[in-house]
Amino acid sequence: MTNRAGAVPRWVRIFSLLFAVANLVYGIAGYATSAILFPDLDGTGLGPTSPIVLHAVRELTARNLAIGVALLLVSLRGVPESIAIVMIIRALVELQTVILAVTGAGEVPVGVPGIVVPLVFFAFEVVVVRTMVGVIGKLERAG
Repeated sequence: MTNRAGAVPRWVRIFSLLFAVANLVYGIAGYATSAILFPDLDGTGLGPTSPIVLHAVRELTARNLAIGVALLLVSLRGVPESIAIVMIIRALVELQTVILAVTGAGEVPVGVPGIVVPLVFFAFEVVVVRTMVGVIGKLERAG
């Protein structure tokens, strides 16, 4: 039997851990104050204390915490399949942010923060997933 965890490159684990920490921090920050995620929306009354905004914040922060915890666990364990799956989930969320920013839908910042930053994260996530798929293929061929 091959050592699957040993086949994961160190840089993949480091990036995965950094992404995990980012998700955890963002999730905790969202629970600490909803104003970080949803400032007053142009005087519409949908400010940080609005029930609908608080619900959206809880959903968003719960998702970030869940991805952060999952990514932390799979990064520490180092199983290539698990890292690939959680990174795919994270990449899809990042892609959603880019699409919302490009289309102008939602409250996603437009310009560099709204498009470039998620695209850079998405690119790193795609590289990690491609690397893990290669590692998995190599391990499968080795039998």
